[in-house]
Amino acid sequence: MEENILVEWDDRYLVGIGLIDEQHKELIALTNTLYQACLEGDAKAKTHFMEAIHSTVDYVRYHFSAEEKLLESVNYPDLAEHKKQHEGFVLQIFEEVKSFEQGKKFVPNVFVRYLKDWILTHIALADKKYAQYILHLKKEGLLQLEL
Repeated sequence: MEENILVEWDDRYLVGIGLIDEQHKELIALTNTLYQACLEGDAKAKTHFMEAIHSTVDYVRYHFSAEEKLLESVNYPDLAEHKKQHEGFVLQIFEEVKSFEQGKKFVPNVFVRYLKDWILTHIALADKKYAQYILHLKKEGLLQLEL
């Protein structure tokens, strides 16, 4: 693994849906950007980290929205639970950022590792589950969606 990289993309994270896979790759890249910001000196790290965290939050919201629209379009039966996981994650990020901005003891490195673990676990479990559902529909000819 390269120095200053927290997580490398691996094809085992692929869900088989091109748009979603590309967005997941971007989430991994943003996680590494945040990690690199954590390794910088204090003042620079704080500024860089806040810029990176805001970019990450924006992208996470964009990705979750795209994913949820896709799941709505295929009538995914576990959509409500999937949305709940997304909402919980976004709330956790906002709480962490608020604490950081208020000067509370906050360890960016710990936060970035939480982000990495949540994203990889979510892809491996929840996202792979809906991908199987969608790919099954496509295989059965019940879905005309281009993946």
